[in-house]
Amino acid sequence: MHLRSSALKSVKPDSRPKPETQDNSLEVKRIKVAEITTAVTTLNTLSPAARNGHLAVSVVIPIFNEKSTILEVLERVQQEKHVHEIIVIDDGSTDGTRELLASQVEEKIEGVIVEYLERNSGKGAALRRGFSRVTGNVVIIQDADLEYEPNNYAKLLQPIQQGRADVVYGSRFKGETGRVLFFWHSVGNKFLTLFSNTLTNLNLTDIETGYKVFRTEVIKGMTLRSNRFGFEPEFTAKMAKGGWRVYEVPITYYGRDYSEGKKITWRDGVMALFQILRYRWFD
Repeated sequence: MHLRSSALKSVKPDSRPKPETQDNSLEVKRIKVAEITTAVTTLNTLSPAARNGHLAVSVVIPIFNEKSTILEVLERVQQEKHVHEIIVIDDGSTDGTRELLASQVEEKIEGVIVEYLERNSGKGAALRRGFSRVTGNVVIIQDADLEYEPNNYAKLLQPIQQGRADVVYGSRFKGETGRVLFFWHSVGNKFLTLFSNTLTNLNLTDIETGYKVFRTEVIKGMTLRSNRFGFEPEFTAKMAKGGWRVYEVPITYYGRDYSEGKKITWRDGVMALFQILRYRWFD
C-alpha cells in the first residue's frame, strides 16, 4: 500500500490546458442541469397519484363551435380507464358552446376543468393553455367532435404503460376501420407526413393525426408557438429533436365532411409545409 501511494504521489499532473475537454464537460453539465430542471418542474406540477407512479391521464380538449357533440365526447372520455382529469379549452366559440359549458359542465362535472379564450386563437393556442393546467403524468389530445373515438385510449396508452414509448401517434392510415371520405385530403396528409419524415428521419404514417399521446415531461420541455393547426408539424419536429421514443398504433377514425363541421382546409396544408421547414431548422 505504501509503495502504491508513493508511486501515485510521484506522478505530476498534466498542467497543460485542455480547452476542448473543458468545453465539452461544461456543455454536458449544462444539458444535465436543463434535464434535471425540466424533470423537477414537471414533478412539482403532477398530482399525488402521478408522483407515485400510477398512470394518471390528463385529457386536453380544445373546442371551437362543437355544441352538438361536446357533452357526448365528455361522457365517452369519462368512461375510459386511467383518466385523471379532463381539461376543456373553449377557443372563442360563437355557436352557444361557451354557454353550454358554463351552464352544464363547468364546476358541475367532477374532474372536468373548463377555461375560455377571449377570442378564437386556434387549436395550438388552446392546447398551450390546456397543457399549462395538466397535473397527470400522461397527456392525450382529444378533439371535441366525434371523429376520434375515446375507446382507442387503451391501445394508445399501451406502449407507454409497457415502458416502450414516450410518445404515441394514433394513425388513421394503418388499417383500422374508418369512414371513406376525401381522396385529396388523404393524399395531402401522406405528402405532408413524407415531407416531415425526410427532415426528422422518422417513419411516421400520419403526422396530422388528432390523437397524440405523450408523457407529461415531453411537453414541459418544449416551447410551442403555433396557434392554428401548425401545432401538428411543430410538435412532431420538436419531439424528433428531443430524441423521444415514439410509437404508432392504428386507430378507428370517423371523419366528417364540411357540411358536418370540418374546419381544416387546404390553406392549413400549405402552411404546414412552411411550418415543417421552420420548426425543423429555425426553431
